Amino acid sequence: MAQTGFWDRPQESQETIERLKVLKKIVEPWQKAMKTAQDLGELFSLLDENQPDSVKEMEVEVQQLSREVDTLEFQRLLSDPLDSHSAILSINAGAGGTESCDWVSMLLRMYLRWADQHGYKTESVDMMAGEEAGIKNTTIMVQGPYAYGYLKAESGVHRLVRISPFDANKRRHTSFASVDIIAEVDDLPEVEIKEADIRIDVYRAGGAGGQHVNKTSSAVRITHIATGIVVQCQNERSQFQNKQVAMKVLKARLFERYRQENEAALKSKYGEKKDISWGSQIRSYVFHPYSMVKDHRTNVETSNVQAVMDGALDEFIHAYLKKFVGKS
Repeated sequence: MAQTGFWDRPQESQETIERLKVLKKIVEPWQKAMKTAQDLGELFSLLDENQPDSVKEMEVEVQQLSREVDTLEFQRLLSDPLDSHSAILSINAGAGGTESCDWVSMLLRMYLRWADQHGYKTESVDMMAGEEAGIKNTTIMVQGPYAYGYLKAESGVHRLVRISPFDANKRRHTSFASVDIIAEVDDLPEVEIKEADIRIDVYRAGGAGGQHVNKTSSAVRITHIATGIVVQCQNERSQFQNKQVAMKVLKARLFERYRQENEAALKSKYGEKKDISWGSQIRSYVFHPYSMVKDHRTNVETSNVQAVMDGALDEFIHAYLKKFVGKS
């Protein structure tokens, strides 16, 4: 970057900067872990075995470092250039009316719990409430290193089987919701959006948010005319802020669309490599007549449904990445 003429080629310099950001996200955690290991080594040489509290504290520190290194080792599977990015997560209710809308709200809570447990920041972009209860569709940003790399394992249709709390006869219902994960991208040269390519509509936001949100036309809906992609944001206080967030989501969706089109072209030329695609039923959550969560792609299952709904998704995510991403 300090070389003469580096900034004379904006596109190439931007690509270099983005690549540098990715490399830093990979290298810096390893450097931190190495420094911690060195510090622990020095402390160990000074450790007095007659001080059990100090020994116990050292054991805790070593175990923590071991977990961090295991996580970093696992991240080596995530070699796609976008894996280290933040993620944009969308959940949409399927057929089933109120029951499916309630399922969306349950899935949203599950992913928010998972994100919180892993130190990711979440931000709501848009949410449409169900007619009677629950959520019809919602979009959130999950911000932090490798959020997309992990969460991409969750794309697909999620199936719920339970006794419906909305059925007076207490019958068993099956509901579906689709989860869509795309990477958050910033100013990628592959995606250029011109004013003539989009239509922007403003409207009054609904739901919670105070008088300002509900009484002014601050919500923004952007339609990309050529592709028909529609994104909207209503959770920021100002129209300008909502437009900025909506444009970021639109750019990410366009980038993902172009990437999928390129992958489809390669598959048609060289043959299908994976049997995993959008719209497949990837996981079932059975609450009745027995308790089980099963991933149909990896056959990983657990009877601890409550733990999964509280965000314990790592077993499923890791199994998927090891089976498919590690071999791709």
